[in-house]
Amino acid sequence: MMASAQLLYKISGKGLKSPSYIVGTYHLAPLSFVDSIPGIRQAMDQCQQVYGELVMADMLGPDSVAMMQKALMLPDSMTLDSLLSADEMGRLNSYMKQLMGMDMTNPLLKQQMNKMTPSALSSTLTILAFIKKGGNMDLQNSFDDYFQKQAREQGKGVGGLETMAFQISVLYGGKSLERQKELLMCQVDNAEYIDSMTDHVIKAFFAQDLDAIKEAMDIKMNNSCDNSPEEDADLIDNRNADWLTKMPAIMAQKPTLFAVGAGHLPGPKGVLNLLRQAGYKVEGVTK
Repeated sequence: MMASAQLLYKISGKGLKSPSYIVGTYHLAPLSFVDSIPGIRQAMDQCQQVYGELVMADMLGPDSVAMMQKALMLPDSMTLDSLLSADEMGRLNSYMKQLMGMDMTNPLLKQQMNKMTPSALSSTLTILAFIKKGGNMDLQNSFDDYFQKQAREQGKGVGGLETMAFQISVLYGGKSLERQKELLMCQVDNAEYIDSMTDHVIKAFFAQDLDAIKEAMDIKMNNSCDNSPEEDADLIDNRNADWLTKMPAIMAQKPTLFAVGAGHLPGPKGVLNLLRQAGYKVEGVTK
């Protein structure tokens, strides 16, 4: 039975000379939340390197920025208003108006957003909705990045379980424009429902309740707005399995703090369970 009210876990056994740790993060959480995680400071002190999903500093390199911009933009001659029908554009505009007080009829906004892929616009609207509800988001000091920054300041190693190119392909490259458009319209047409789902996830994260995070992620609308099983596998399960092929060697080399999205930890195919299946002892840290 997994004790679920914690985000930090100690990984030991299977010949590890000293334990490693894994902590679940959430990109919308404020930095001030770090000290609410019992045992996190000690874990950071004991570990000699930090691994995230990505090396966050690499995201700022010119190659990464160019790759990201390309992934977020529609092909040359295409625009969002040519991809959406007049009716869909109307629904998008009324949602944007409600969210940010202006829409694509504003020439400046149109210039900024009309070349975005539906997935990129969808991510942007999610962040704006979070901020509008009083969410505290500092992109310069993200919760995900905090542990890597601390490691650097202390002269410790920093690594990533994935490359930028891989994450871009998973998050932005894997879906057809048609499917991206469908999911954008799902967001526009079900704003209140999606809002409440985000609230569930945030509440579960702040309660440090992994089981509740999993439950919130698993809520379905039972229509084409839900991720297909393949989409879910691409986003979570396949990546978890891939990380498990890399983590043993990383932990054997040096005691490591892994800081990855909390949604990757729970469930039968979650990283905690996969580590246990691989023969490690995995215990929640409660103080």
